[in-house]
This record gives sequence, C-alpha cells and structure tokens, in this order.
Amino acid sequence: MTSALVLSLGLAACSEDDEPSTDPTPSPSSSATTKPGEEQRMLTFGAFGEPEELDAFQQVVDSFNATSQSRRVKLVTWPTHEEALAAVLAGDGPDVFLTARRDLLQIADSTSTRPVSQLLDERGVDFGDRYSRDALEAFSYDDDLQCMPYSVSPMVMYYNDEAVDFAKMERRGLDVPLDSDGVRSDRWTIAEFAAALQFATRRGTIDGVWIDPTLRGLAPFIYSGGGQVLNDDDEPTSLDFSSDDSRSALDQTLAILRDPLLTPSADEMRSATALQLFKRGKLAMIAGFRDLVPELRADEDLSFDTISMPVIDSPATVGDIDGLCLSADSEHVNDAADFLAYAVSDAALEIVTRTGYIVPANTEVAASEAFLWPGREPAHATVFNSAIRGMVIPPLLATGPELEETVGPLLSALVTSPGVLDLEAATEEIDTASKAILDPESVTESPTEPPAPTESPSE
Repeated sequence: MTSALVLSLGLAACSEDDEPSTDPTPSPSSSATTKPGEEQRMLTFGAFGEPEELDAFQQVVDSFNATSQSRRVKLVTWPTHEEALAAVLAGDGPDVFLTARRDLLQIADSTSTRPVSQLLDERGVDFGDRYSRDALEAFSYDDDLQCMPYSVSPMVMYYNDEAVDFAKMERRGLDVPLDSDGVRSDRWTIAEFAAALQFATRRGTIDGVWIDPTLRGLAPFIYSGGGQVLNDDDEPTSLDFSSDDSRSALDQTLAILRDPLLTPSADEMRSATALQLFKRGKLAMIAGFRDLVPELRADEDLSFDTISMPVIDSPATVGDIDGLCLSADSEHVNDAADFLAYAVSDAALEIVTRTGYIVPANTEVAASEAFLWPGREPAHATVFNSAIRGMVIPPLLATGPELEETVGPLLSALVTSPGVLDLEAATEEIDTASKAILDPESVTESPTEPPAPTESPSE
C-alpha cells in the first residue's frame, strides 16, 4: 500500500472550457482496432445513483466506446448501492463497478475485487497530489488498494441564507464566521453556530436546525470536541460516548440540539421531514451531503449556501466515499483496467461532476469550475473541499447496521427526549448497549435476573 500511495505519474490536464470534452482519448494497453477475425470484446460497467448521474455515466461510456472498435463497454445500473452490493456478492458483478466504501469489507472478504494499484500505475494514473492519502487508505484492504477512490462527500451544514444573514448579524455585533480579512469563512465555531440559530429563530416563525440523532449525525460534534465514537479504531469493543472528551463535546452540542426554541417539535417532525421543512423555508439549517445540491437547486423559492459543521475544538466531520472496483471474475482484465483509468481521468470525471451530486476525489477536478461552478448555489462550494481535510474515516464494521439499530432509540432519546437530561447515565447506557454488538463475549448475565437454583449440600 505504501508503494501505491507514492505513485505520481501524470494525467491529462483538466479542460478549461465551460463544458467538459466528452471525447478524451484514453491510453489503452491493448490494440484499439479490431484485427481480421477478432471478435469485439464486451465489458460491463456497473453504477448506481440518481437518473442524472446515470445519464452522465452513460456519456462516459459512450465517450470511451468512441475511441475503440475492438472493445465495447455496456452500462449496467442500479438505483441504490444496496442493490449494487447484492449483485456483486451474488457473483453478478460487472467488469468495473461503483461501490460505497461502507460495503468494502463485504466485497473484499467475498473476493469479488481485484486490487487496482499496479494496473492503474501501469496506465499512468497519478496517486500523488491528485488524491488524498485518506481517500486512498479508505479503499485499502489486505495491504493493497482494492478500489480507486471516485467521490468523497463530507457532511456539511446547509443554511437558508435569507434566514441566516451573516451581514446583518455582523452589523448588529453578533458572532459571525469571518476570516482575518473580514470575509465569510468556510468554518465557524459552536458559539457562532448558536448565535446564527438564535438570530434565525428570533421572530418565532422558523425553526433553527435539525441534526439526525444517529451515530453519523452526532459524530462530527464528538470528533470536533476531541472525543471518539468508538473506543478503538482497530478492534472496537464499545462506543465511547461516556469518555470525558466525548461527554464534554456532547454536553456543548446537546445544549443547542435539545433547546425547544431552536429545533423542530416532535409534531413538526411527524408531519414532515427535516429536508421538507428546509425546502419550505421553515427550517434555517440542516446537515447533509453533496447529493442534496441538485434537489435544493431545483427549488426556485429557496436560497441556500453551505458552511462547515460547527467547530468545538478542531474541524471534524464524517462523509461518504465511493470508489471504482475491478471484478475478480473479469475475463478482460487489461481492457477493464483501461476503462477504469479512463473513468477517473479529469475529462471523464468532469462529466459526472457537473451533475452536482458528487465531490470528486480527484483534487484537480474538485478545484475546477466543473465542481465549484461560480454563479450557482451553493456560493461557498469550497466548503466541501476544505471539509474533506477534517473528515474522520471510521473503521470498517461488519456489524454496523446492527449497531445502529441497537443504539438508535437511545440516541434519539439523548437528543429529543423532553425534560432534564442525565448525560452521564445516558452515555453509559449507550456504551453498555453497544457492547452486545461489538463485543458480545463480554456481555454477562444481567444481575437483575435471579440466579439459577442450586442443590443444597444436604440434598
């Protein structure tokens, strides 16, 4: 993996045109023309996503096919990553396929992938400055790069910039996020976050913020405050909510999230989702990922922007990472590697980037107009790029869904239950419940249960 991380061979420079070229020429390792008597080689590329994303992937496929008569790529699609994962695990994986990082453990353990580092190195793919070490390590398993990072989407805060008017707040002497030059910063403190919520809700006509009461929803606040979600990065045996640092971070966070003047009521959340409230102008802020952008852009009555997750001690967030993998069962490995190298090239990646759904893992494309798109919301799209630097990549857990299901009700109560919160007791209960999933062997018989009857020595 060390050798894979230091490779830095050049790719073609990214296009400076308003629209990306759809016919960049890949650098195939095999012949680009069909020889007499040679059959055309057929490959498959599997992807999931919204219809606009899939249309963009089709453009990438068409562009690749236009360069060769000896091989053709056919796009196979799924609506969700869960359906894509099921197909791969069932042995129906395409030659090249898109996968979510959270599925990597299952895919790698099923030997469904072929490591890509050497194959992409041979095709001049730049593993140096164009990709962060964290993104590469996220798709590393068994000391090799299993898939090529494709997109990285950190959690950020979306806000209604009519309800949260930083210029008006500054004129009133309120705490606002400004850099040393007096320009709105991509980062803000937990105090500035609270001030913005109080400003937005001052008239009582709009709610402040909604954060999902889940592990992922609370994780950025815990990490930012110096705490940890899990008690160990390699072999966790429980959650770490009850540690001093985690509890301190939660104490500051819940002082805001449990304030009924700053958050939607239970009745409001039963009648509409947080996203629906935000789109209707009834909610000032909502945490989310890059895939919200196209939907929010489509609402002509909504004016929005993005900023980082609030900072307690240091910038931190979590996020989604997707990658492109090579099937271990592909009969045309070199052709598949050619297409993979082409799909992560600047020009091909720009096609999908312009849909607005992804943050490209390729840092050159992420810094280009294809992603930043001046003149379109959000105005501060740079927030996504800066947030990646503070993104915490959790360990791969085979029991992730079971863990969420087990502690979910406790987390919901932690954030939304009325009345006075006993934070110490609540966090200890959460950590104890998590052990049943993460370290079931440590869970002993409950002391509240009566002991098993024993025979008297006299009997």
